[in-house]
Amino acid sequence: MINLRDLTLEKMEQLVVSLGQPKFRAKQVFEWIYKGKTDFREMTNLPEVFRHILSERAYIGTVKPIAIQKSKTDGTRKYLFELEDGNTIESVFMKYKFGNSICVSSQAGCRMGCRFCASTRNGLERQLSPGEILSQIMAAEKDTGEKIGHIVVMGTGEPFDNYDNLKDFIKIVNHPKGLNIGMRNITVSTCGLVPVIEKFGEDFPQVNLAISLHGTTNEIRSSMMPVNNKYPLETLIPACRRYTEKTGRRITFEYTMVSGVNDSDDDAKRLSKMLKGMLSHVNIIPLNKVKESGFDTVSRKRAAEFAEMLTAHGITATVRRELGADIDAACGQLRLGQNTK
Repeated sequence: MINLRDLTLEKMEQLVVSLGQPKFRAKQVFEWIYKGKTDFREMTNLPEVFRHILSERAYIGTVKPIAIQKSKTDGTRKYLFELEDGNTIESVFMKYKFGNSICVSSQAGCRMGCRFCASTRNGLERQLSPGEILSQIMAAEKDTGEKIGHIVVMGTGEPFDNYDNLKDFIKIVNHPKGLNIGMRNITVSTCGLVPVIEKFGEDFPQVNLAISLHGTTNEIRSSMMPVNNKYPLETLIPACRRYTEKTGRRITFEYTMVSGVNDSDDDAKRLSKMLKGMLSHVNIIPLNKVKESGFDTVSRKRAAEFAEMLTAHGITATVRRELGADIDAACGQLRLGQNTK
């Protein structure tokens, strides 16, 4: 059985033709799916015989919300979704002045091993399909009754470790008859898989790219992020420069500040030198504590001082607004099968 939410319009057309139907039927099915229909009987402009064929060969998959936590401070909602095979993932709905945003997961678990992040604690269970990624958005819209206009792929998992499915997800959510979310309203975050950064710049030059940096020397970064052993700073940073030069788009560098690890004045100086002349923005994140990591956070005052040092050296930097911390929904706190409060 084929989950039709996994299919781009082009792949839907291939399926429909293989089932002996004219190509234009694919667009009709596609439109119904992203109007929220999950029952073929409701697709009233399709011939009855085709609806019967679809019911035997395909289905419209969803994710099941099994727990919803609501922040008492800022309207953030954290969802624990169950997948069809029993795996669980988390997503976070956030309200901003510019509109509603959602942070979605791209894998059930993660194998990158970043020490400060809860998502990697139990390793990687499996990849999420395109339909499972976008179903998180549709389920949150159904629950809140509100339209989501911005997507960040920063939840559980490393998106570039699931690149083929990520590509189809982006195509579907961007399509006018899909979720119709603009490329510039989509942000994908990676821990720094260099070969895929180059592909991403070619495939989706308008989609925003965020790089989890977190260290200004290989020693510091490798102690926090094992991926740095394979793609050290002298490989990663030139790849980022090539990306910005090719696309003309800036990169957001995520910099989680950890007390006594990467929060010194010298770190600020090294970071400024590293990014000098590059189209970039540094998003400073005081560590959201994960008890298993052993790391401590810094004060927001120190984070602001760090941002000021970067700005003084010509690097655009801001301290991220904290959302959902009271429900463990902040950056780095999502995990596979999180116990709910």
